[in-house]
Order: sequence, then structure tokens, then C-alpha cells
Amino acid sequence: ADVAYLRSVLPSTMDDAFFDYLATLDTSEVTVTAIPEGSVVFARVPFLQVKGPLLVVQLLETTLLCLVNYASLVATNAARFRLLAGPDMKLMEMGLRRAQGPDGALSASKYSYIGGFDCTSNILAGKLYGIPVRGTIAHSFVMSFRCLEEVQPRELPPRAGGDPMDLAALAVSWLQRVCDLLQTPPSKANQGELAAFVSYAVTFPCDFQGLLDTYCVRRSGLPNFCAVALALHQLGYQAIGVRLDSGDLAQQSKEIRRVFRACGAHFQVPWFGTIPIAVSNDISEQSLEEFRREGSEIDMIGIGTNLVTCPLQPSLGCVYKLVEVNGSPCLKLTEDEEKMTIPGMKMIYRLYDAAGHPFMDLMALEEEPSPSAGQELGIRVLGRLGETTKVIPSTVEPLHRTYFRDGQVCEPLPSLPEVRTHAQVSLNLLSPAHRRLHEPQPYPVAMTERLHRLFLELRQGS
Repeated sequence: ADVAYLRSVLPSTMDDAFFDYLATLDTSEVTVTAIPEGSVVFARVPFLQVKGPLLVVQLLETTLLCLVNYASLVATNAARFRLLAGPDMKLMEMGLRRAQGPDGALSASKYSYIGGFDCTSNILAGKLYGIPVRGTIAHSFVMSFRCLEEVQPRELPPRAGGDPMDLAALAVSWLQRVCDLLQTPPSKANQGELAAFVSYAVTFPCDFQGLLDTYCVRRSGLPNFCAVALALHQLGYQAIGVRLDSGDLAQQSKEIRRVFRACGAHFQVPWFGTIPIAVSNDISEQSLEEFRREGSEIDMIGIGTNLVTCPLQPSLGCVYKLVEVNGSPCLKLTEDEEKMTIPGMKMIYRLYDAAGHPFMDLMALEEEPSPSAGQELGIRVLGRLGETTKVIPSTVEPLHRTYFRDGQVCEPLPSLPEVRTHAQVSLNLLSPAHRRLHEPQPYPVAMTERLHRLFLELRQGS
């Protein structure tokens, strides 16, 4: 069917032998080597090499770039958020409504997880990839209630067993006590919001959470939540968190934490002071920097638009270039030196210093001997090719592995959690100077003297 379609759209002068060739396309002569998925890769480093018949490997170009570019972009964006948030903050990907269609949304969920996010609101991504799924109560649910009379059912049995009790009545009783403690009139607490919280709590008594900002956080959302959470506690249950979606999130989180601690101390409920606080609302890198600068009591951050749409860099410019034909290295020349290709089939080595941090990636021709730890190397750093630099690595790591040969996958493919772990380990190995997001120290990429000579010969010959 594919060949028939191509016949219908390609010029009628096409040779029939071409379509016969496509119908029997064979990938057994193709070999693919790559840097493992989840690795940190720097500009100009060839992270994937494809060898095989020229026509076959040319047909793979668009597919490979499509698979790699957006995935790497989102994983990198997620990694930046993780570095800013720190290791202890819970990060939830919630970009489904803003993503570039269903396929973009699934990719964003998958590669955000690799980049360091803990969970996703995308249930299909959870089903397909095994990513932990999380969600919160919605504003529309809270707004759909007007009064406690609408709550059906309203009775809940104690967790330890016994006769069901009217949770709505318990919540009303607790609301008065909470408002007395907070010195806010119970009449300011929205009754529809209280009804929504009670209805949610009856349905999910072990997973009760509150969205506090539908009406007013301090006068309504917070006392209503505390009242329902304390009513649940009376029956043996424990609330799992709240979410804020507007306003000064850092300041509100500190005020909410003070209220939780006050309620926990006053009503002798020790766990109440540690109820997790989640925030959302167009969170960006700048938002995380402000949270850190101002201090906050935030435990979980939900990030959507600024994660999945990658506004700081909407596309990644990975390229797929020919470097050798029939054993002859080739070079693409251009006015822009940064866009010149590095010729020949290459091996890539990561050089580590004595502290265990990578300090340089080195490109060498495939037939060159591997560099050795403790041995002085004369290399040429990209951007400074006119001078030789001497380095002595403490450890040398070959980066490329062969994943596809003779028509078969020949390297066990890691699971998604394994890729995620590898990504975090790779990031943590970077020195702080290279890892910081503002004005990082440029990470050098270099070539061996032998590769440099080949580069110069081809450049001068052209």
C-alpha cells in the first residue's frame, strides 16, 4: 500500500526498479550506534551514528530527527525545572491541555518523566508507559455545588468500623471551631465550596484534598478544608493535601502552613501541620527561582504550559549529516564554521577529572586507539582549533554502544524508570560550574590531532 501511494504522488517518469527496490527494502546491512538514552549530550557531539547502504540510511533521516528532537528538548526542559526545584520537591507534569496535540502530549509526559518529573496528569501516558499518575480536585467541581443539601450521600463509616456518621454535620461543627481559632466569621465560608469538599471526602476519604482558591483562600477555602479534614480525622482518616492555583503562591503557602500548624497544635492533631501543599498556575523557571528566593512551604509543583511547549527554546536543532561514503570521509563546508560537519566515522569519549566530574568530550576517528586514563593527550577544542591543548583524564568512558546490527536490536533496551535514573545520574555527575542554568561554564568538546588533520585536509582540498 505504501509503494502504491508513492507511485501515485511521485513523477510518472520514475523507474519501476525504484519501487521494486522499496518493496524489498532490507535493513540487515544497517548498523546503529548511539550514546545511551538519558545521557547528557553536548553541542557538536554525534550522539547517534548510522552505517549502511546510502539510500537506506538517507530514508531514515526525517524519522530519526523527528523521534529525537522534541523528545530531547522536553527532557532537557524538564531537567532544568528539576535542577531549579531541587531533589526533594515533587514535580507533576500537567501540560495535556496545552500540548501540541495528543502525540505531543504523550511525548511530553514520557520525556518529562525522563527529565526528572515524578508523575503526570495524563492518564493515557500512565497506562502506556507506567508513569505514576496524579491529579487534583477541579474548580468546576467546587463551583458545581451551592449548598450542603446537595451532598448525596453524606454519611461515612469510621475507618476502624462502626455506624456511618453524617460527615456534613461534622464538618459544620468543625467549621465553627476552626473559624473561632482563625478569627474569621463562618458566614464568609462559601457553603457550596464546603459541600464540594464534603462530597469529595465522602467519595475519597483516604485521598481527600482541597482546591483552596475558587472563592477566597483565607476566608473560605482554608477554613472549609480544615473543617472537612478535621471531621475526617474524627472518623480515622487523614487528608492528603491542598492545591493553590492563583495569587502569590509562595506567600500563601507560608500562611497556609501557619494555619495548619495552629490547627494541629490547638486540636491536638500532630500530622495536620505537615499536610502537603501543591501549587500550579503557569509555573515557569522564573517562578521556581522566586519560590527559592522568597522561601515557601510548597511540597509539590504542577507545571504545564512552560514545560510541554518549551517557550525558552521551541525547537531543538539536531541534524543528520553524511560524514563518509564508501570509506572516504566527507565534509560539508559553509560560511558559518559552527555548521561545518566533522568528517569520518567517529568514536566519542567522555573524559573525567579526579573529582569524578566529566570535563570534556573527545571525538576520535573510529580506527584510532582509545585514549587511556592518566595519559597526556594533545587535542583541539572546538572554537579554538588553532591551538593544541594538553589534558590528562583520570577516567575515560567510551560513550557509543551498538544498538542495531544485522537487522536485529543487539543491546537490551532500558525501561523508562532505568532511563530516568540514568538521566538524573548523568546530570548529577556534571560539575556545578557546567550544571548551573545561569551563565554556565561552557563544556568543551574536542577532537584528536589525527581527526583535526583530516578535517584540515578536506577543508583545504575543497
